[in-house]
Amino acid sequence: MKNRVVFGVLALLITLLPVQAEELSRSREAVKISSDVLLVAMPVATAATMLAMKDWTGFKQAAFTGVTTLGATYLLKYAVRKERPDHSNRLSFPSGHTSLTFANAAFVQRRYGWAWGAPAYAVAAYVGWARTYARRHDWWDVAAGALIGVGSAYIYTRPFARDKQLVISPVSDGSRFGVYASLTF
Repeated sequence: MKNRVVFGVLALLITLLPVQAEELSRSREAVKISSDVLLVAMPVATAATMLAMKDWTGFKQAAFTGVTTLGATYLLKYAVRKERPDHSNRLSFPSGHTSLTFANAAFVQRRYGWAWGAPAYAVAAYVGWARTYARRHDWWDVAAGALIGVGSAYIYTRPFARDKQLVISPVSDGSRFGVYASLTF
């Protein structure tokens, strides 16, 4: 009886294994597509915000950051020629998706502060994880991409508050309290 139960469980697992493998394959593809979408959505959202704020200096800094990130990433991709984990080509190192999303996150954090930067870094971290989960990169491809992106942003980006001479200070007339804010355009 015990052998029949074990045999039955093994038969069931063998029957379900192709279904699970197919489901996992669909899951990996969905995660890969989500990382592709975020690769475009992050910079578009950042650019739209800069346009709304008329932050032309930030636009220039973001452009320099992006060009440097892309240049360094593709220079390394074609110099190293590391095969992808899914064996689709030899352009795995470093991860371009990760370098660009981390460049965007670091730019947002440096330019506008941690309140905006922390969620951007969370999205970039998801993209890095997604690239390894989808078997497009190994973890060191993602880590190198993140370093390139953050490094590029830190080279070019200056805080918005410093460029615009933002001043925030408390004020009081003795009975009431408030906040004074000044911004130079």
